[in-house]
Amino acid sequence: MMEGYSFSGIFYPDEKQAGQGGDCSMEIQALKQILQENGIVGAGGAGFPTYAKLDERAEIILMNCAECEPLLKLHRQLLEQHCEEILKTFDGIARTVGAKEAVIGIKREYKAAVKAIDRYIDAYPNMRIQLLDSAYPMGDEVVLIYEATGRVIRPGGLPIEEGVAVFNVETLYNAFRALEQQTPVMDKLVTVVGEVEHPLTVRVPIGAFIGDVVAYAGGIRVKNPAYLVGGPMMGNLAEESDVVTKTTNAIIVLDRTHVLIQRKNRNAAIDLNRAAASCCQCETCTSLCPRHMLGHPIEPHKFMRSAANKDFQDTNVFLNTLFCSSCGLCENFSCPQGLSPRSLIADYKLGLRKAGVKPPAVASAPVSKAREYRKAPEERLEARLGLSKYDVDAPLQPDGYWKGERQIHKVKIPLSQHIGAPAVPVVEKGAEVSCGQCIAKPAEGLSVAIHSSVDGKVREVTDKYIVIVCN
Repeated sequence: MMEGYSFSGIFYPDEKQAGQGGDCSMEIQALKQILQENGIVGAGGAGFPTYAKLDERAEIILMNCAECEPLLKLHRQLLEQHCEEILKTFDGIARTVGAKEAVIGIKREYKAAVKAIDRYIDAYPNMRIQLLDSAYPMGDEVVLIYEATGRVIRPGGLPIEEGVAVFNVETLYNAFRALEQQTPVMDKLVTVVGEVEHPLTVRVPIGAFIGDVVAYAGGIRVKNPAYLVGGPMMGNLAEESDVVTKTTNAIIVLDRTHVLIQRKNRNAAIDLNRAAASCCQCETCTSLCPRHMLGHPIEPHKFMRSAANKDFQDTNVFLNTLFCSSCGLCENFSCPQGLSPRSLIADYKLGLRKAGVKPPAVASAPVSKAREYRKAPEERLEARLGLSKYDVDAPLQPDGYWKGERQIHKVKIPLSQHIGAPAVPVVEKGAEVSCGQCIAKPAEGLSVAIHSSVDGKVREVTDKYIVIVCN
């Protein structure tokens, strides 16, 4: 870690030049090194290393406070409690890359967080709020960029091609902690909701086991629980023995008979047979597809027709699945038959990628004029999925809460918690480590460091994870 760096040392090397443009490439490189060495990645989604997003082409930087998935609470809660620090960091990054504007994309229903922003935003003349509708998937990067800036990201393209870089709230707070407190990413905020006695949002060590984290929410109210990690739409089923990573935003506890759990436990062959028997080509999946409405050539109804009937005459139908964001709206909201276009598309995407097939180069069609009338209200989505009763307060607990009565005694820290190459271990079995100590260095290429989340002794080191037993 680079010692002694802060906002004054990185963002404003000369206060007289702050905000006046000019060549700031050296400052960008210094900031990149700090973010990489402190293990900062997108705190949600795929975990793209944050340092790689710092680019002088960024004309607009965008803060994502849209909580893309239903039931999640942590970003609005964090912004409400640490708004001053987050906005300061956001402004500093904008100055460093030379962005002309910093935009905060936040749903208008997050009134407490919006009020907190209003308290501090006047100090930053190049920063503004963009209030967003409570629709799904508003937190999707491509959708958010259009809503907040009017810019359209081409199919398969990167935001920086349109001069935009996006950071979510927790990522910015992690950058603040690294810069001001010399604290690397060693813990994660997680919202725990569903069939639990006391829903909450809690900061836990990276590598904590799912079962241990759920215990902080009190007893489980169902006999046969299932754990949905990440969110009800795009999350994955997990076991109690799975662990929290840098991208774990939520753990949703549901009964195994719940419709979402049944859909996650799907059978691809049955899904294809159901599509062949029931898909009536109503096109609702395509008409409500958020990416299709922005001009991307993803047409789920055509894919369902071709896949179900083994019709491979038009290969573009299959190649265009690579543009799907896997938001799940088509199968969890749109389809009147309850079919599974998102899941089947995901299967085909995986097969194409394993075969080395890359997305074709295509241009966006014009944004649909009907787009504004085809947004999926989050409230209706929750009702459709039987989640409305779980949309309750999940209070943010104070830091260190996990060290109470149910203190975590062991962590299993994955070496790959981000897009890019896994980190390389720098500790051996039997070593004593302290909380925040680097235990794996960045690999060559796109990669970030990994740090110990507890004080303890290293029990096991592999090329995939490091196990530490707490002192």
